[in-house]
Amino acid sequence: MKVCIMCGGEGTRLRPLTFGRPKPCIPIVNKPSIQHLVSHLANLGFNDVVITLGYMSESIEEALGDGSLFGVNVTYVHEKTKLGTAGSVKNAQKYLEEQPFLVVGGDHVVGLNLLEFYREHLTNDSITTIGLISIDDPTEYGIAEIDADYQIKRFKEKPSPGEIFSNLASTGMYVCDPEIFDHIPTGEKFDFARNLFPELMEKGYGLKAWLARGNWSDVGSPRSLREAERWKLQDIGFTNISGDLYIKGARILGPAQIGSSVSIAANSRVIGPVSIGAGTIIEENVIIGPYTSIGEGCIIKNSAKVFSSSIYNRVVIGRDSTVSGSIIDNDTLIGTGCNIEHDTVIGPRAVLKGGVVVHSGTRLWPEVIIPEGTVVKEHVLNEDFDTRTEGS
Repeated sequence: MKVCIMCGGEGTRLRPLTFGRPKPCIPIVNKPSIQHLVSHLANLGFNDVVITLGYMSESIEEALGDGSLFGVNVTYVHEKTKLGTAGSVKNAQKYLEEQPFLVVGGDHVVGLNLLEFYREHLTNDSITTIGLISIDDPTEYGIAEIDADYQIKRFKEKPSPGEIFSNLASTGMYVCDPEIFDHIPTGEKFDFARNLFPELMEKGYGLKAWLARGNWSDVGSPRSLREAERWKLQDIGFTNISGDLYIKGARILGPAQIGSSVSIAANSRVIGPVSIGAGTIIEENVIIGPYTSIGEGCIIKNSAKVFSSSIYNRVVIGRDSTVSGSIIDNDTLIGTGCNIEHDTVIGPRAVLKGGVVVHSGTRLWPEVIIPEGTVVKEHVLNEDFDTRTEGS
């Protein structure tokens, strides 16, 4: 079975995490999210994978290679210009025109039975079947109204209050017949939801829906990224130690996934589910709380506390500092006695000196330096990097 994974976007909504990597390569439980997606698809039997590439494509190719490590065959198709969602799939037409195929976004984190989705499409007479999922707040998505036969009656992209006739949001996952290519222009920017589906309905084509059940996220915000990592951490069923673990007078309450050459000092506590990368040092009297992922080569200093956070590689968290519900990118230094509140995102190579407090919902751009004792109440930008956060 064939699947087309769209990986062309810049991930501007997740900045500062996407300056040094494309969105599908943001780490979730210490490996690029695209690897989780391809592994899930491979386990369901989607072993012929076509990937459309744009922004920082070499990182995605490095993460997946030829696909053999995941039991799939990967074909890469590069976009010279931005073609939109449908346009990017059209650009890969010659690899997809033999049989019905699944389309997913490269930033998707899913625990859905996409094989059921594919089979459901094969049994109906629709040119395409659209995956829908019920969510609490559909205002950031396209919504659809369906009838009792799962026929889609109408669409609305990003509805405003008073326009929300359904909470069934499009997942951005579709199963398409090759006939779909007859309706997508070549070399033009063209989207599935904004352009293709409304045009098909105007022409009288019936579009069917598949109602998804389970975990799904398009990782469009730091909060949804943390939620997706939480799902993956919950999948850790037991404590797994890869290589040497140096532990003295500390306690691990699993499940925990621990890399090689990790050191945990006296009176520290690690409470799972957690993931700790190779070479990380946890000093004395540290608490690592549930739903935390710590990357490789990190140092968590004496009496620090880390709760439900994503700490990437080579991060130093200073003595008596607390990090809660936040994301900290590579090579960042957190000084002594800092407090990083929930929903904070700190970009790579940032330096926070002693006693800094970062209010919740704040983003710090790469390489910023926050002076000692500062209370950060709003985003701290770096003009050496693009400051936009709207878009893909």
